[in-house]
Amino acid sequence: MVVKPRVRSFFCITSHPVGCAENVRQQIEYVKSRGSIEGGPKRVLVIGSSTGYGLSSRIAAAFGCGADTIGVFFERPSGKGRTASPGWYNAAALDQAARDAGLVSKSLNGDAFSNELKEQTIQEIKDTIGQVDQVIYSLASPRRTDPETGETWKASLKPIGESFENKNLDTDKKVVDIVSIDPASEEDILHTTKVMGGEDWERWMKALSGAGVLSEGVQTLAYSYIGPEVTWPIYTNGTIGRAKADLDRAARTITESLSSLGGRALVSVNKAVVTQASSAIPVVPLYISILFKIMKAAGNHEGCIEQMDRLYRDFLSEDDIPTDKDGRIRLDDWEMLPNIQQEVAGHWVRINTDTLSEYADFDGYQADFLRLFGFGIEGVDYEEDVEVEIPMPR
Repeated sequence: MVVKPRVRSFFCITSHPVGCAENVRQQIEYVKSRGSIEGGPKRVLVIGSSTGYGLSSRIAAAFGCGADTIGVFFERPSGKGRTASPGWYNAAALDQAARDAGLVSKSLNGDAFSNELKEQTIQEIKDTIGQVDQVIYSLASPRRTDPETGETWKASLKPIGESFENKNLDTDKKVVDIVSIDPASEEDILHTTKVMGGEDWERWMKALSGAGVLSEGVQTLAYSYIGPEVTWPIYTNGTIGRAKADLDRAARTITESLSSLGGRALVSVNKAVVTQASSAIPVVPLYISILFKIMKAAGNHEGCIEQMDRLYRDFLSEDDIPTDKDGRIRLDDWEMLPNIQQEVAGHWVRINTDTLSEYADFDGYQADFLRLFGFGIEGVDYEEDVEVEIPMPR
């Protein structure tokens, strides 16, 4: 079938199998062009590995460090004239490319919050690679069902304490408008922390440790974001921020639990990029569009693969991993440079619908958004009939 993008607000309901595969190939080629990474992990589990930072982590580990990888995700296969979700195509392409390169690459599709998938993953580790040196936790989900209680928690994107009002980008209409959001309740805060905080990361590490599949000196990372003051009310000081703070708590707890192995848990604060998750957060798409324009002009713009390649090359391969005073890796260092943020603040004041193209890279934002779903990729013929039923390599 001929597959075209069908965008609904901050989501595209179609994805292109050839485009997704080409996007994965281009990320692989970027990492390979940078040369091998010395001192990196050789057996890696990535939880939430099919899109965004999780996908790029797995690519950097495999093709930079030469690591065997297992990826865990929850994606939809194709069916009845419907394309699969992009993460399905991404994972299938990565598995095939890694195996062609002589690496072990296995993908498990299911509810990563469930005990069943944790058990299945542990068995896969035992059967294929024995143990893991590194665990990346990169899940992004709007809800989570607790396997112990059966209760379902639902995350929300809200400020805490008072209502929030600021500029926002309507990406459908290419209009800068005003968004107003009521404050969160205590229930909203609890639910969001349960979904996006560190509890499930702790459960994964406890299960893996108990099964004896963590190697000596194992390292585990979760990803976070802080951002500039303009996003703090809806992000850092909002419900998501509370959840991200819980990741810091979990990192300390996990590090203590790994003491017998000499292991360590870290939180990496990454740069703002276009992902399916970030595109859904009010204010953030406008900020990202402004940031892209400024960082591209400065020559230090990065996407997911550039960030993850730098993470493995400049941070994780070091014996003494550079962190901030709170023990976090700061991959947002270039984004948060004072000169960059000063320009962002100036553009934010001046931007409106009429000046959008002058002060923001909306076209770049949209291009990155469509790339998430395999569209707009150079070298892909989007008028060609393609097979949408792509099996996951086994």
